[in-house]
Amino acid sequence: MARLCPSLLLLVAAVVLVSKGVHAWGSPMVVRKFQDIPETYVYVQQALWFAMKEYNKISKDKYIFKVVKVLKSQEQVTDSLDYFLEVKIARTMCKKISGENENCLLQKNPKMQKEFLCTFIVASRPWKFELAMLKQQCKDV
Repeated sequence: MARLCPSLLLLVAAVVLVSKGVHAWGSPMVVRKFQDIPETYVYVQQALWFAMKEYNKISKDKYIFKVVKVLKSQEQVTDSLDYFLEVKIARTMCKKISGENENCLLQKNPKMQKEFLCTFIVASRPWKFELAMLKQQCKDV
């Protein structure tokens, strides 16, 4: 019976440690809070490309939107690199069915013009070649 108590105590301690570790995985620890970084930074450009790809995929609009101005770009370090992007986007003349989205011109017809102010938070794990949208919110300009 005396040998059972230390073994039971060790088992309980292991379970507590594992459960705390699982909890930590669910909410990543912030190593460095959001800080301003240049919009020309390569990972910001990748995050912008991904955010617009995802935005256009879920948008009900027949036309593709693209970034016309980056208002703010920030990076936060957690278990990934998180990018906070505040951008102005506008409707282009390219329809989604065309597949073209890189060289699209903005709408010139005033009745077709549409602009939004959007914030995106994109998580990037460049060492795994992964990108994920954490938050997306847009409003009319």
